Amino acid sequence: MKTLIRPALSLFILLSLITGLLYPLVTTAVGKVFFSNQADGSLIEKDHKLVGSTLIGQSFSGTNYFWGRPSATGPMPYNGVNSGGSNFGPSNPAQKAAVADRIKALQEADPENKLPIPVDLITASGSGLDPEISPAAAYYQVGRIAKARNLSPDTIKKLVADATSEPQWGILGEARVNVLKLNLALDQQH
Repeated sequence: MKTLIRPALSLFILLSLITGLLYPLVTTAVGKVFFSNQADGSLIEKDHKLVGSTLIGQSFSGTNYFWGRPSATGPMPYNGVNSGGSNFGPSNPAQKAAVADRIKALQEADPENKLPIPVDLITASGSGLDPEISPAAAYYQVGRIAKARNLSPDTIKKLVADATSEPQWGILGEARVNVLKLNLALDQQH
């Protein structure tokens, strides 16, 4: 019996050191060397002050800013600790009410805009943390922002075009616009 415990204990200690210490140290080192920005959380600083991350959305409510995709996290929007969608289906009364409220808010913020509202402006993502919107959702907001900032719509459209990221390698995913980066570029216009 004694001979069976010693090899099992030795193997347990060896595997614990490899998987609990060596592997995490190696993956952290590789991440810091080759993917430094991502390993640090893809943080954005402005004037040496942290303003956010490209990976987690933020709540922008002023009419002079682009609005991101709604967040379904609680107790506050874009709460990374409570990541997750509402899990409401399209026929759920709570979902219908939330979508109706979001449509009303968009229409009240820009009553002259008669374009169809892109779905990503009125429905939350699966994580509730989505930092990006579709280019259509960004272009939908151009008139409101141009009016609020007293800028030409063409200036705002150029900012959206410049901030649009194409699908990865041209085939993976959809074109998208990071709302935080776009709003920071918008602030540089003044």
